[in-house]
Amino acid sequence: MTYQVRPLEPGEKQLAWALGSLAFGYHEQPMPEDWAADSPGRRTLGVFDPAGRLVAKAVDREQGQWFGGRIVPTSGVAGVATAAELRGRGLGRLVLTRLLQGARERGAVISTLFDTTPGPYRALGWEEVGALVYYTVPTRVLAEIRLDPGTTLRPATEADIPAVDDIYREVARTGTAMMERSGPAFAETPERLLADYHGFTVAVDDTGTIVGYARWDRGPGYDASGKLSVDDLIGLTPEATRTLLAMLGGWASVASTTLIRLGTADPAWSLLARGDARPESTQPWMLRVVDAPGAIAARGWPRHLTGEVDLELADDVCPWHRGRHRLVLSGGDARLEPGGTGAVRLTPRGLASWYAGAATPQQLRRSGFLTGGDADTDELLRTATAGPAPTLHDYF
Repeated sequence: MTYQVRPLEPGEKQLAWALGSLAFGYHEQPMPEDWAADSPGRRTLGVFDPAGRLVAKAVDREQGQWFGGRIVPTSGVAGVATAAELRGRGLGRLVLTRLLQGARERGAVISTLFDTTPGPYRALGWEEVGALVYYTVPTRVLAEIRLDPGTTLRPATEADIPAVDDIYREVARTGTAMMERSGPAFAETPERLLADYHGFTVAVDDTGTIVGYARWDRGPGYDASGKLSVDDLIGLTPEATRTLLAMLGGWASVASTTLIRLGTADPAWSLLARGDARPESTQPWMLRVVDAPGAIAARGWPRHLTGEVDLELADDVCPWHRGRHRLVLSGGDARLEPGGTGAVRLTPRGLASWYAGAATPQQLRRSGFLTGGDADTDELLRTATAGPAPTLHDYF
């Protein structure tokens, strides 16, 4: 059977809604009047059978993620669905392969996604490199944290949003893989950002500067079922982090549980005992390199690292960067030149894990994702992407 792969047209959004809502279990909900299969920063690619029926789809989100202090152009993949009767027949592979081609053409050099099951995506070169985790913490534990007397808290206003954005960006810039919250995929107005949560609190130091913020929702109930949910809590100073956590502790009498999203090395852990925090939900996410030379050039690298490694990249899905290259690092920049001996061989999943800093060359070798090389090339590759653990604070 011959299938047509093409972007969805404006009049086909009901088809996309029907396929996606059935796949992800919200089919009993009516399609919202303002819902669109495509919007600024989103492009839905569909697979149609000869009768014109939409049988598979995937969304390419135009976004950026921070690596080494620079924003790397990214394809965020979402809404991948295949008709139940045709699963296992390669339609997912077909639509995702075409999506990667289109993403590269528009300038994306890596791709990330949240996987419900890793197998089909691993077969196409994505690899799990991190997870978005919510932890449950007894609110009484937070109530034991003391406020900083020099830090005040108040509800955020629209005028505070630029300062809040700067705080987030300062943290994202020094992290690995955090989302850049600007561009067409993040087009919410300050008014909408404030309305999305029951509470949007800013921390202000004794000079009047905003040095932290928290976005939270108060769940129903005031007995043992009461819960506080916190999507973002970021302090630029230890005093801000402490005071924001202490504020959450003030809910202990009516919300016995706090659900909070934290990265592996979040400063909040310095005030919490990990034994008091239990993972409530874990959503793994995956990365794939779409354009190896572009991805190498786009991210930042250690400024004091200089060296070269000959690589051979295997990649049947993105054949445009398959073959031998020389990785050259110098002064915080890097490039991938054609040629070299191919001394170190990387699979697509190995390249993804190494690029994200999610695994060392030794670990990749044990997984079969890296072969060849020696102790010197291992050390150079390890040092090149060493840094904070890959972290995302945004689900898409």
